[in-house]
Amino acid sequence: MILKQIRISRNLSQEQLAQMSGLNVRTIQRIENGQNASLESLKCLAAVFEVDVSTLRQEKFMIDKSSDHWRKLPVHLKCFFWFNLMLEQPARQAARRALIASHLSGYLGCLVGLYSPAGLVGGLIMLANAYLFHLILWQGDKYGIWHDQTEEGLESAQ
Repeated sequence: MILKQIRISRNLSQEQLAQMSGLNVRTIQRIENGQNASLESLKCLAAVFEVDVSTLRQEKFMIDKSSDHWRKLPVHLKCFFWFNLMLEQPARQAARRALIASHLSGYLGCLVGLYSPAGLVGGLIMLANAYLFHLILWQGDKYGIWHDQTEEGLESAQ
């Protein structure tokens, strides 16, 4: 079930969703952990998110490009999706690993650049790539696009 992904994409905590849906926080936690939900609970959640119950039963979360949340994202973040720099389910940890790998390879390339001009050029390109991923992380935190964002990260991003 994709309840957690939808909740996080809308920048809602479990407590906020419980209050809006009239359900108990523990019920939401159980549903997010994969336990079966009653039809009544699914109807309450579907009403909050303005989606069909069948949407909540999906296993894979796809960004609805006609939604208000998608329309509110800045154009440069949409480009990251269009050019496949990010997945339909963007993971913050994946972007963070790419940032670290780009920095390390950029620094190593600059060290090689002491002996070879081509190494310096490659190192500078990788450092520029690292700063692109830094921008992606910053904007992703600002707009709450991460599907693997924890409750603590969600509240700090708000």
